Amino acid sequence: MREKFERHRQPWRADELHKLKVLAGKGMALKAIAKALVRSEESVKQRAREDGLRIAKLR
Repeated sequence: MREKFERHRQPWRADELHKLKVLAGKGMALKAIAKALVRSEESVKQRAREDGLRIAKLR
């Protein structure tokens, strides 16, 4: 059985923060940003809120 890879409570690296700002600036949806960063949607949402970034609410 293959072990599940988890990134629980990992600190944000500088390259991840830069990518978050770029993707949010392009107007990408939360789900797409979370997938690109290999982080949970909640984690991305919380970090964006801390940095004052707006995430598009696409449906």
